[in-house]
This record gives sequence, structure tokens and C-alpha cells, in this order.
Amino acid sequence: MEANRIRCSNDIRLFDRLLEQPDVKEARQKIESLEEKGYMSVRRRLLATSVRLSRGMAKTIHAIADSCIERLELDIPLELYVYSSPQFNAACLKPEDGRLIVMFSSSLLEGLTGDELRFVMGHELGHHLYRHHDVPIGLILNGEGRPSPKLALDLFAWSRYAEISADRAGAHCATSLNATALALFKLASGLSSTVIQFDLEDFLSQVKEMTSDDISTNEQHLREDWFSTHPFSPLRVQALKLFYESEFARPGGTPAETLELSVQNLMGLMEPSYLEGRTEAAEAMRRLLFAAAITVARASGQISDSEIHVFEEFFGAGAFRDSLDIDKLEAELPQRIQQALAKTSLPQRIQVIRDLCLVAKADGCTSAKQQAALESIASQLEVESSFVAKCLEGCLEPD
Repeated sequence: MEANRIRCSNDIRLFDRLLEQPDVKEARQKIESLEEKGYMSVRRRLLATSVRLSRGMAKTIHAIADSCIERLELDIPLELYVYSSPQFNAACLKPEDGRLIVMFSSSLLEGLTGDELRFVMGHELGHHLYRHHDVPIGLILNGEGRPSPKLALDLFAWSRYAEISADRAGAHCATSLNATALALFKLASGLSSTVIQFDLEDFLSQVKEMTSDDISTNEQHLREDWFSTHPFSPLRVQALKLFYESEFARPGGTPAETLELSVQNLMGLMEPSYLEGRTEAAEAMRRLLFAAAITVARASGQISDSEIHVFEEFFGAGAFRDSLDIDKLEAELPQRIQQALAKTSLPQRIQVIRDLCLVAKADGCTSAKQQAALESIASQLEVESSFVAKCLEGCLEPD
């Protein structure tokens, strides 16, 4: 089976859309310019700070790499590097001078074996196979220019689906669900000792617990960590389990369309789909975001042009009108909060708070009064106020 066939459909959809975004095009042009001037060479730095693993030095690792390259039908020279670190980590870098570079932490190479390492190798090679480096997400999110909230949401959503695609490439190389799950368990826990007996069903039970509304306040930070570029590890394992049960992994398995729908539903725990959704929960979230965004923006007095621009990115051109009754919206906010509490889950309400913080950061900084308004709304939605501080970190200004 061609490895390109197993790429996640939502990865492809969002990837193609992002490549057409002006900010993404600008970032790519900037990188190309720096590469032409020789400013982007990572290989030279690796040669000075890491150890290049030759075939004579690392026969087993190279044999694993060879099998993954053959399995994924790649045709590019590969260089492997190891660097000293207690963290389990690996990365595939954008090719330089016709060479593809994969680097591993020392602890990962010592902690993973056989099919576990084959999964990680295939995962990293999958990022190259699916051209994920063509969207320079790090430069866009952390560069001098601040991306629009809508673009930031799309980048986070795409990155998580890109990880799902790379996981499938790794699974295509490893072929064993237990090995891939064990690799993700080790990456998540940092454990490799035989003292721990890994249990796949126990690991997957975390997904059920994290989606339960019975979660305690002290555990909310775990859900908040879902809003990152990588999916929560047990969710990735569940997505891989669905993949291994599909027609991609075995004859007569679940049809591809059913697989993609199941993965989309699973990842819906982390997606901002309420902006387009037609469910009662999505409607309640949109109504809440609309009123709360106006309330937060007005907390400092004047609503700025940049805040209006961001607001209309969420709700469409002309959504902020001169005839908009701001006083009425603020008065309705408590009622909309109660509707959200009745019709949405805690993860969905956390999404709204995160999006509110994106609106509040539209000017580049957020006032103390705006932060106080955000924390008040978060508290009423049963979301820890510390999540607001985390989202606003580094962009506060004094009143």
C-alpha cells in the first residue's frame, strides 16, 4: 500500500488551505531567503554539537531506518544524529543539500527497542513524506509578527492532524499496535524500566476519564494541555487503534471514510469546530463567545480597531456594526454563560476561554482590566483562572 494513501484527510484539507494563506506564504519566502544566504543550516550546528551515527557505529538503527525508508517508498539520503538529553525526543529536519536529517535524544535511543524505535523513525520520516515542513508553524507562531487568531487556531488544528498522519506513517512501518502504543507511553511518561508493566487498555482509559464531566478542578490543567500543537498521547493511541482496525492496516477493515470520521470525532475534543457547527452546544459556544468578546474588549473602555478586526475574523465582515447594542450584549452575558454550562462540556468551555484570550491579545497586549474580565468569565464557566494567565502570558500591559 502506498504510504501517501494513509495520510489523514483533515491534515490534507488544512494543509492545502494554509498554503494559500498570505502569512504562510510570507513566512515561506522569508525562510527561502535565509536559506539562500546560508543562515538556516542546522546540519553544521549538529556536526558541532551532536554525534553523527555512521553505519559502522549504529548498525541496528540504520537497519531500522532502511526498512522504514523502503516501507514509505522514500528516495533520499539519510543522516542520523544523537544528542545528549534526559528527555525522550526525536525530530526530522528539513532536508539540507539533498540530505534528510533525523535526530534523536540519547535517552530515547536507550529507552526504545525494535518496533518501538521503528514507529518513531517512521513517524519522523512521515513528516518529510507529507511535506509538513512546508508550513513553518514555529516561525509563524513565534515570529515577530503575531498571526491572526483564526490563523493561529488553524495552525494548531492542522499541526495535531499532521501528527496523526505521521503516527500512521510510523504505524505503517512498525505494524504492531502494542509497540506503537508502548512507544507513545514511553514518550509521554519518560519511563523505560521493566518495573512498569504497560497495559494498553489502562492507557486508553485515560481518554474516557479525560472526556468525563466528573473531572475534578485539580485535574483541569490536564485538559488545558490538549490545546497545543500535539494531540494528548492517549488520544493518539486511540486514533492509532482506529487505524489498525481500518482497511489501511488489514483486509476487510473499517472503510477509510469511517476511519476519518471517527478520528475527526475523537479530535473534536480539541478542535474549534464550534465556529461552524450546527449542534446546540456549538450554538451556545458561539453566542457565548460573541457576547463575552465584546465584554472583554470593552473592559478597558474603548474597543480598538484591531479588536474589531479580530472579532470580525471570527464572526464575519460586518459582524461589529454601529447599531450593535453592546449594553444589551453585556446584560445577556450571564444568561449565555448559563446556557453554555447546561449544553457544553468543560473542554468546550475551555476552548471558548482560549479563543477569548486570542481576541484580547489582538492589540499585542492585554490590560489588567481585560484580564480580570476574562478570569471572571472563566470562573463562571468553571474553568481555572490560571488558564487565562497561561494564555495571556507575556502580553500584559499595566493600566
